[in-house]
This record gives sequence, C-alpha cells and structure tokens, in this order.
Amino acid sequence: MAIPVGIVGFRGYSGLELQRILERHPHVEPVLLEHRHDAAEGARPRGARPVRRVNCAPGPIVEAGIPLVFLATPQEVSLELTPALIEAGLKVVDLSGAFRLRTEENYTRWYKEPHGQGALMAEAVYGLPEFYRDKVPAARLLSNPGCYPTAASLALRPLVAAGLVDRQAGVVCDAKSGVSGAGRKPSLRTHFCEVSENFLAYSVLEHRHVPEVLMNSGLREAEFSFTAQLIPIHRGILETIYFRLSRPASAADIVACYESAYSGEPFVRVYDPGKFPDVHGVARTNFCDLGASVSGNRAVVVSVIDNLVKGAAGQAVQNMNLMLGFAETEGLL
Repeated sequence: MAIPVGIVGFRGYSGLELQRILERHPHVEPVLLEHRHDAAEGARPRGARPVRRVNCAPGPIVEAGIPLVFLATPQEVSLELTPALIEAGLKVVDLSGAFRLRTEENYTRWYKEPHGQGALMAEAVYGLPEFYRDKVPAARLLSNPGCYPTAASLALRPLVAAGLVDRQAGVVCDAKSGVSGAGRKPSLRTHFCEVSENFLAYSVLEHRHVPEVLMNSGLREAEFSFTAQLIPIHRGILETIYFRLSRPASAADIVACYESAYSGEPFVRVYDPGKFPDVHGVARTNFCDLGASVSGNRAVVVSVIDNLVKGAAGQAVQNMNLMLGFAETEGLL
C-alpha cells in the first residue's frame, strides 16, 4: 500500500511541483494539508483522480497515518508549524530557509529577523544527499537546501577540497534564475511588466543563500562573491563560477575531479572538457549538470539545475526516499 505523505503549501510553485512528482511515485500518496482556507481552488480536468485533503494540525495528520510532512512554505510558517509536528512524532522535510544555517545568530544576520527555535536549528540535517547522505535517513527534521546553494555547492566543494582553487584570488559566482524562484506570491519585482524584456541583479553581496554555500564549500565569506540575477524565464538556474587555479591544471583535470567526487551519484552529470550545460538540459529533472573550461590559470565552471526540482521539490523527494527507506531515485527518473 502507498504511504501517505503530507504537503503544506501545495498551492505554491514548489508545492505544486511536489504534488506532480509524488503523484507518479510508486510508493507514496500525496495528501494536501490545508493550512490556508481562504485560497481559491484551481480547476481540475474531469475524471482526474481526487487528491485527499486533511486539516493541517498534528492530530488529524497522525490520524490519517501520515509519517512525513513537506513544508513548502515561507520560513515564518515553517517556524510556526515545525515544533508541533516534530512533537507529534512526524518527520518534517522543510523547503524553506528556516533551519538551514545551524545557529540562530547566523539566521538573524542573513534573514534579518529573530528565529527562536535554536534546538531544532541545531538538530536539523542539511539535505544535500551528495554530501550528507549518511545523516538523512535518521533525520526527524530535514532542511532542504536552497536552489542557488545546491548548484554552487555541488560545483565548488570538490574543487576546494582538491586544492584546485586559489582561494586568495577569490571566487566569483554569477547566478541567474527563472522567476519561479521568487515564489508564487505576487510582488512588484515579479510582475510581468517588470520581468519581461528585463534582467536585474538583486540582494547584491547580502543574499541569504551565501552562508549555505560557505557552509558546504569550505570557502570563507571574504573569498566568495555571489550575485543573484533574475531573468525572464519560468524555471531554471545557471551559475557561471570564475576562479584562479592554485596550480597548473586543465579542464580535463576539473572534469576528472568531478567524476571522482560524484562517481555513482544518480543526479550529477558532468560534461566533456570545454563543453557546457544549459537550462533546457535540466528542465523538469532532478539533475545538476556541470561543465568546465580553463585558459592559463583562469577557470570557469558552469552549474545548471531546475530551481523547482533539484533546487526544491525534487531534492525534497530525494531526501524523503532516503528517510522512508525507498530507492533514492524513486519517482525522479
């Protein structure tokens, strides 16, 4: 029998993507957890299989036999809901930034607001399986990584660990994202007339995803410059990362470093030296694609993901599979 799993925030872009993935998963049944009762319902085609709904409260969720809940919600909602869900014995996969940064002080610095759940912050497992797979299965609280940090961390960590990066020269990450990364709630910045035929940088030098990259890559803040940019496409992230090599190396050496680090990883793909991935190649998939080029001591790496899949819902399902004992790729390949 299929195991029911709950989705809070199922009307947002990540929540909708979660529902889409889970509806084709062979071992689970998505259950929509009603947290906001004032939102209009979308139309469904005649004959579509109805999706079960349960009130978003620990009692009804437990009574429905749901062992795991996804929170596809803003961080303030995750902070509100998570303690009671954990207290009720449920596993939580949180797609927000509420529990990613390990300390309340770090959270307050980058999110500009108090936290108040320090014990849960310290307990939360950061859910980038390629790095922390051994910690995921036993987690009560799984903090799903941000979209920008997923692409950047997968690109940078093996190179920093191998000593290929001249850290004194610094690393520059030029990151471009589709508009769905800003969420479904309307805002002036994501209004059609503001986005169409436009291209803008935002949160320059103070983007809240920077500490996640530092936490995973091993770089220090002074060594890493990150700029997020909004481009007029629906979905996808492409990050162009520039750095100086610490020793003579070729693009083939960088590719070999990636292949060694990600051997056997089902969702990381590496391109031939001098070849680069693009957004179309990862759209609606859980892959992170990597390519590299070198000229002298200058190196460029391109890392590409779908921000709603490997950057959100797909990675959340990847973590759910590990937490519930399924094959890691179930529902994703």
